[in-house]
Amino acid sequence: MYHKILLPTDGSKYAEKAAEHAIWIASQSGADIIALNVVDTSSLVGLPAEDLTVRVTEILKEEAKKSLDTIEEMMSEFIKKQGLKNIKLIKESKEGSPADVILKTVDKEEIDLIVMGTSGKHGLDRFLLGSVTEKVVRSAKCPVLAVH
Repeated sequence: MYHKILLPTDGSKYAEKAAEHAIWIASQSGADIIALNVVDTSSLVGLPAEDLTVRVTEILKEEAKKSLDTIEEMMSEFIKKQGLKNIKLIKESKEGSPADVILKTVDKEEIDLIVMGTSGKHGLDRFLLGSVTEKVVRSAKCPVLAVH
């Protein structure tokens, strides 16, 4: 049923919970997982100094790599524990507005399912759906599994 699962991640605990679900679904359906971290450069536009923007962007890219590596480690452990064949994992890091990049990736990669956390690393309100998740749920052209 599913061939490609998109797993947006920001390294938050909700993203890691979503990863557990995505990995299990992929193991059952034979789907590939595209783990995507979006470095939110839209929030850096107002920074006063260009060198500060560059430094902050580099820090965010390092965090992106760590969050993608965590997903890879989780998948390896799951496969080993369950005695499964390998699940194809594609790790991608992109820059831009997270919801917009996620939605463009859905179209470009012909995603069948999005599995994402309800709140991100920077979510202020745990009781409401995160703004990125809400926009994706409302606009995606495929099913979205929002994990809390």
